[in-house]
Formats: sequence, C-alpha cells, structure tokens
Amino acid sequence: MGSLPHIVEDCMGVLQLFSDGSIFRLKDINFNIPVVHDNSVIFKDSLYDEKLNLHLRMYKPTSTKSSTMPRKLRLPIIVYIHGGGFCVGSRVWPNSHNCCVRLASGLGALVIAPDYRLAPEHRLPAAIDDAVSTVRWLKGQALGESTGGGDAWLSGTVDFDQVYIVGDSSGGNIAHHLAVRFGSGSFEVDPVRVRGYVLLGPFFGGEVRTKSEGGPSEELLNLEILDRFWRLSMPIGENRDHPLANPFGPASPSLEKVALDPILVIAGGSELLKDRAEDYAKRLKELGKEIEYVQFEGKQHGFFTNDPFSEIANEVIQLIKEFMLENCNN
Repeated sequence: MGSLPHIVEDCMGVLQLFSDGSIFRLKDINFNIPVVHDNSVIFKDSLYDEKLNLHLRMYKPTSTKSSTMPRKLRLPIIVYIHGGGFCVGSRVWPNSHNCCVRLASGLGALVIAPDYRLAPEHRLPAAIDDAVSTVRWLKGQALGESTGGGDAWLSGTVDFDQVYIVGDSSGGNIAHHLAVRFGSGSFEVDPVRVRGYVLLGPFFGGEVRTKSEGGPSEELLNLEILDRFWRLSMPIGENRDHPLANPFGPASPSLEKVALDPILVIAGGSELLKDRAEDYAKRLKELGKEIEYVQFEGKQHGFFTNDPFSEIANEVIQLIKEFMLENCNN
C-alpha cells in the first residue's frame, strides 16, 4: 500500500499543498482584525470576469467633499490590488477591506478591489492577467457610460481619466507589471487613463539575497514564508530570478526604453523586502523614470494595510494624495 498524502508546503495553515498534488484552503479563518464600519463609505460586490467567476468590490464615499481632486465634480478611481504572496488573500479579508475603506474615505476616491486567481492552482502570470482584465473591465464601464450600459455606481460619478493603481506586496509586483504592460498614457485601455502607480512594500525576489532579507524576521513574515510563496507561485521549473519575480534579473528585459507612468514606492524600514523595493526605485530612477521612494523607519511589511487608520497611515494617505495631485494633469 502506498503512503497517505502528507503536507509538503504549509502557508500558516491557510494554504496547504500535499504530496499527491491536492490542495487545502482554510475557509473559516480566525482573523485577529476587526472589520471597520465607516458610515462615510458604502461598498458593493460585482462580477468582472464571468468566465473565471472573478469578483471585485467597489467602495464609494458618501460625500465628494473630501475628494483629492476638489475642483472636479467626479471621483478619481483607485484600483487596489491586495497582497498575499500570490497564494492567499481576498477582497473580503478584513485587512484588505479596511484598507480600501481608508483609501476611499481618505482620498475621496472610488476604490475598486479585484480578486484574482491564486497559486498554486493558478501560477503566475495568472494573477497579472486578471489585473489586466480588471482594467479592461473598467474600460468597458467607461465605454458603456454614454450608452447607459455601465454600472450605475460608476456612470456619471467617476472620472475615468483619473485612475491610479495601488498594489500591496504581491499586488505591488502586479502593479509594476501593469505599468510596463500599459506604458505611459495607457492607450490600450482608452478612455481609461492611468495616471500613476503606488507600490506598497512590493514583493520582488531574486536568487542573490539582499542585506535586509538576511536580517531578523518580522512579526508576520520571515524568509521561509517568502521563499515558499515563490515556490508555489512561479511557473514550474523557474526560480526567483524569473522576470515575473525580479524586474532586473539576468533574463529580465531591459526597461530602459519602456515609457512608464509615474511610480511611488513606499516601504517600511524594517521590512525584509526593503532593499529590493529601494533597489527597484533606484534602478528605475537611473533609467530616467519618474519614480519616488519613501521609507518609514521601524515599520514592517504591511504596516499600512494592516492598520490603515493609524497615525502613520495618515502620513501614507497624505503621500498618496500629493502623488495624485502632482500627476492628475500629466
């Protein structure tokens, strides 16, 4: 008789891969994060990819008085891409939900938070493809506005010319790939106009360890978990230098001639991924790209997403607001 299947990869009990290839996902997760109820923001879910049964959640401020674009009658749009190492996470998880509520209320924007296919069932580039589909869905909404075919939450309410993509962790990685895919001006998704990208502690990798990766483990993250996420999410047979993981790896295409919209990178000074985020911003700046890197000393990975109503989170909101104002007319 053969041996019973045993666990070969375990992501904190939330996701387990067994020796026979079967996968277990914990459905009843005990989150130690209360869901924020903010009467200044309403939300609803919507299907954006019928074939793959993928949904997104939209968050809308009940008042436009706090809009980042005070002279405009319509709300700017934030597309928020959640993190989770490409393997876990959802728009309905409390940390993602609370973060989107804060972005909507703090920036006076309509926030769109899509789910995407997760690894290892769907390895990269599936998550990136789904993010592209989200922006194309938004394009369809913009085109349908004039014919009455768009979602009522968007038609006449949002400014499709003022779209900003915010990605947290693996979502920051996805945001980078969207920036490269759409290029400056995002003409592929016209009349939607992406004005800039915000990468929060982006999840990049590489075979050569950085100094920060060799530092002490974080409260919720360590090098073993990061490596496991890469093993589970990368195409079979590929390593952390694959272009999907390492934008400046030995096989990664040059970004020198790629026109990019402005990028803001935010990282915590105590993040294991800090050096990769800083190096990413430094290299793009050396290539002449419009990019800014801001580091919050002593802060760990996910410091904004996991506590979006803190004092330090207020500073992050202000940074994003200034970034939006600087690039709204590019």
